[in-house]
Amino acid sequence: AATAELAEMAGIAAGMSVLDVGSGVGGPARFLAERYGCQVTGVDLSEPFVAAARYLSERTGQGGQVSFQVGSALELPFDDGQFDVVLLQHVAMNISDRAGLYREIRRMLAQGRRFTTFDVVSGEGEPHYPLPWARTARTSFLLSAEATCAAIEGAGFRTLAWRSDTEIAKAWFAQFGASSPPPAPNLSAVMGPDFGRLAANLGRNLGEGRLGVVSAVFEAV
Repeated sequence: AATAELAEMAGIAAGMSVLDVGSGVGGPARFLAERYGCQVTGVDLSEPFVAAARYLSERTGQGGQVSFQVGSALELPFDDGQFDVVLLQHVAMNISDRAGLYREIRRMLAQGRRFTTFDVVSGEGEPHYPLPWARTARTSFLLSAEATCAAIEGAGFRTLAWRSDTEIAKAWFAQFGASSPPPAPNLSAVMGPDFGRLAANLGRNLGEGRLGVVSAVFEAV
């Protein structure tokens, strides 16, 4: 649902070239390609994730619409201005050099092209760990919503849309906690056997105001 909302906010349409930074095993990339008829390139630092993304895309018959490469978000292996839209979902929390991250994303876009993000931001107080992206605070690099927006705009963007999804996320976790987990996808296969605990901690932090969730769209200037 978050991927679909970001796509609508960013105006993704058939024929566009989309870059998914931190693409994981490729679920959002495959969804965008199928739903909107765009060409999606995913890049991820994890070789096993990229291998899985390629395998799954071939199994779904989407090998011609999506492709995946191993690479760092801080040194993207693409030419300047190569994409129409850059997508970033649940990635920035693991990257300490936010200025470098957003500058590199800006490099991927010609003037007037769009960058859309859905990410976790810091709130009041230290989060409870472990969390889905970090077992301890040593590998978690959260910024506040205000600092995130400032860092992105400082990299050469202007804000087109900014929305807090914290209450939506809290409601989702409340509903999830009141019912049995869905049979698929089994994220424990990717995130590890303690994924349930990681997700529960995320919900707790959201409920206590220690974390928030934002969706936003920016235009390259």
